[in-house]
Amino acid sequence: MNTKHPSRRTILGTSAAALGTLALGAHATAPESRRILVVVGPSQHPPGTHEVMAGGRLLAHCLTSAGHKTDVLTEWPDKTPEAVSTIVFIGDLFPPEVMPKRDRIMSDLTQLMKAGCGMVCLHYATGLEAKHAGADGNHPLLHWIGGYFATRCTHHKSIAKVFREATIEPAATKHVILNGWKAHTIHDEPYINNYFGPGGPAKNVAVLATSQLPPEKPKRETVAWAIERPDGGRGAGIVMPHFYRNWKQDDLRTLILNTIVWSAKGTIPESGISIKDLELVQFKPAAIEPIPRKK
Repeated sequence: MNTKHPSRRTILGTSAAALGTLALGAHATAPESRRILVVVGPSQHPPGTHEVMAGGRLLAHCLTSAGHKTDVLTEWPDKTPEAVSTIVFIGDLFPPEVMPKRDRIMSDLTQLMKAGCGMVCLHYATGLEAKHAGADGNHPLLHWIGGYFATRCTHHKSIAKVFREATIEPAATKHVILNGWKAHTIHDEPYINNYFGPGGPAKNVAVLATSQLPPEKPKRETVAWAIERPDGGRGAGIVMPHFYRNWKQDDLRTLILNTIVWSAKGTIPESGISIKDLELVQFKPAAIEPIPRKK
C-alpha cells in the first residue's frame, strides 16, 4: 500500500499545535492528565497488510474508549510535543528514521525520553536497517524500547516470515501487561531473532510474549518485550500485527493496549484492557483481507 498522508497533522483528537500548550512532565500526574500520541509513519505495503492509517485510527478508538486522551499524527509537530505520557509508533521501519526532519524528531524524542516519556513500537516500526543502526548495532531505539527488529543489518540478522500458525504465549513471568489475555494462534508475521544488544536482553528488559518458531526448527522466540529505563520512562516492542485482520484478535489487541497504557504509567485492570465489538471496516482500511501485489 502506498500510504498518502493527509495535509493536516492530526487525524483524531487535539491538533498538533494544541499539544504545545500543555505542560511538559504531565506523564507523572493523575491518570486523567495522561495523553497518548500515536505517530503514523509512511508505508508501502499492499492493502490488507500493515494498514498503518487504519491501525492508527483503531488504536485511538480503543485507547480513547479506555479513558485515555489519544492524538494521531502523520507528521511531527513544529514544536516539541508536551504533556505526552507515551508515544506509539506504527509504520514501515522506525518512523523517525524515514520521516522528514529526522534529526529534529530524534532530538525531540531524546528530550522527551529523558523526561520519562514512554515509547511503544508495533510490528515494522520496531525495524532498523544498517544505515540507521551502524556496524555496532547501537541506536537510541535499543535503549528506548529495549530491542529492535534488525533488517538488512550487518551486525545482526532478524527474520521476517509469515507463519500460517504462530502461537503467541504469555511469558513465564509476573507482569501487569499480561493481565487478561491468553495464548492464541494467529496467521501473521511475528519477527524472530530480534536484536537486544550484543549480550542479549538487558536486566531491565522483561519478555512479555514468546512463540516457538520457526515450525521446522522451533525455539522460543521473543515477540513482545518491555523495558523500565533508568530515566524513569518505559518502552516496549511488539512485532505484530502484519495483517490488518488480526486487529480483530481480542487477545492480541489486549496485549497491545495493555502495553501502551503501561508505558504511559496508566492502570491495567486484572482483566486487562478489552474493547469489544470492533468492526475493522469502521477505521477505513484500504482492505481488511490482504490483496497480493500485482506482478
